[in-house]
Amino acid sequence: MTDLVTFGETMIRLSPPGNERLETTTELEVRAAGAESNVAVAAARLGADTVWTSKLPDSPLGRRVTSELESYGLETAPVLSDEGRQGTYYIEFAGEPRGTDVIYDRADAAVTSAHAEELPTERIREAEWFYTSGITPALSETLEETTETLLWTARDAGTKTAFDLNYRSKLWSPEEAREVLEGLFEDVDVLVTAVRDAENVLGAEGDREAIARGLAEEHGFETVVLTLGAEGALACHEGEITRQSTFETETHDPIGTGDAFVGAFLAKRIAGGDIGGALEYGAATAALKRTIPGDIAVVTPEEVGGVIEAAESGISR
Repeated sequence: MTDLVTFGETMIRLSPPGNERLETTTELEVRAAGAESNVAVAAARLGADTVWTSKLPDSPLGRRVTSELESYGLETAPVLSDEGRQGTYYIEFAGEPRGTDVIYDRADAAVTSAHAEELPTERIREAEWFYTSGITPALSETLEETTETLLWTARDAGTKTAFDLNYRSKLWSPEEAREVLEGLFEDVDVLVTAVRDAENVLGAEGDREAIARGLAEEHGFETVVLTLGAEGALACHEGEITRQSTFETETHDPIGTGDAFVGAFLAKRIAGGDIGGALEYGAATAALKRTIPGDIAVVTPEEVGGVIEAAESGISR
């Protein structure tokens, strides 16, 4: 049986080397990038039998996405289409005051027309877990309906569901997001959200524990995981609060850190780990991801375990 199925858009990420500007660069680095496939790769590399599904153009760019994801050991099951294009995004890295800039070019991507009936829903019904994020229903009205159907399909089959709020201000307003996302929550077992999004999108109030408890009680989540940036993470699971600090890391590329955390958290839960162990595993994987270029956490269980052991022994790596 498949442990985890994820669904969502994967784009092609294009970035100039170093701190070069997009308007002057003569080179672009090409990588696959997408929240749900980032989570899937992290979980797969940490031992979970994982499948990523989506809709891609039947083109060299669509094949570029699947070939890269499969190179990390992930099983892919996309629908291929003769219509729609491959979404891309450009990222320009720089320190302050310039800062990092992200430019999306994803309009009319093939995935925006994906319907549940053309996707491998039987894989979802047979899986232990299903995961998607709040980015997906923001991309089109069709995907809003598809996300709702897939979450319902999973819950109807007894598949546990995990959902990362993953709010993106370039896609919709907090009010639009709240209206849509709260309509999905009845079919979500585990909610992951940055505390700022819980406050700004869901209107949650109070201290961190109160926010986690309040969301769990209001929407009936089994688990709420709040990510707190440099302060780590906090989970409310069946009414019990667990906290996890971050691990020391040297940041090379922060993009995808949250996805690495979620992928590792789910992998540990799938393997039978408790909430505390899953938070610790997620935090260690997130620390490793920040040292790796690209969106994807190319890590091993031994490396994650090594980060945890080093912290416990007080060894500085």
